[in-house]
Amino acid sequence: MFDHLRAHPEPHRSSRAGWLRAAVMGANDGILSTASLIVGVAAGGGDRVAILLAGIAGLVAGAMSMAAGEYVSVSSQADTERADTARERAELINNPEGELEELAAIYRERGLSTDLADQVAHELTENDALGAHLRDEIGITDLSPPAPVQAAVVSALTFALGAAAPLVITALSPLSSLIWWVGLATVLALAVLGMLGAQAGGAPKLKASLRVVIWGILAMAATWAIGSLVGTTL
Repeated sequence: MFDHLRAHPEPHRSSRAGWLRAAVMGANDGILSTASLIVGVAAGGGDRVAILLAGIAGLVAGAMSMAAGEYVSVSSQADTERADTARERAELINNPEGELEELAAIYRERGLSTDLADQVAHELTENDALGAHLRDEIGITDLSPPAPVQAAVVSALTFALGAAAPLVITALSPLSSLIWWVGLATVLALAVLGMLGAQAGGAPKLKASLRVVIWGILAMAATWAIGSLVGTTL
């Protein structure tokens, strides 16, 4: 009966949402924040040692900040989901009739007839009442469960990898044209990152690339302006 489903699989990318978001955000922030920091210090007249030191400090601090931020954020999400699960479990014990009617009402609002909504609610309750309420009432599924440690590690590693790119360019390029080399490499890296993230998530590649490139150019332009102004006054 389900042979056609096995013959024509439909892979979905929603299960990648957690780690993909952390990876893309980490790499994007690593590239952009480090490159912007380097451009700002270089525009202010810093020598290569000062520029590299600022970039390395930005890499370490940024990676730790990303890890801490992701861990706290995802842990808070996990705590909320656990609290909602416990609350729903207690309500099913204390008021099963009311919860059954609540579930049926949800299906009626989604367009099912009264009889069919009642039937679906009864059958799902008999099979897995808690799962049905978590999924259809609260919106909690096990498709992408919160993973704080995974999000923290992925964010820190991808930030460090992203930040390493402008640092390598800084170490290899001539000091007189360092800003241009870093800027060009950063724009290219952001464009590639946007395309890779879009491909992994099944989103339009051009739109994703333009989005990160535009924000990258704005960020580097802002730090360049600040560095230039501060450098001339000092």
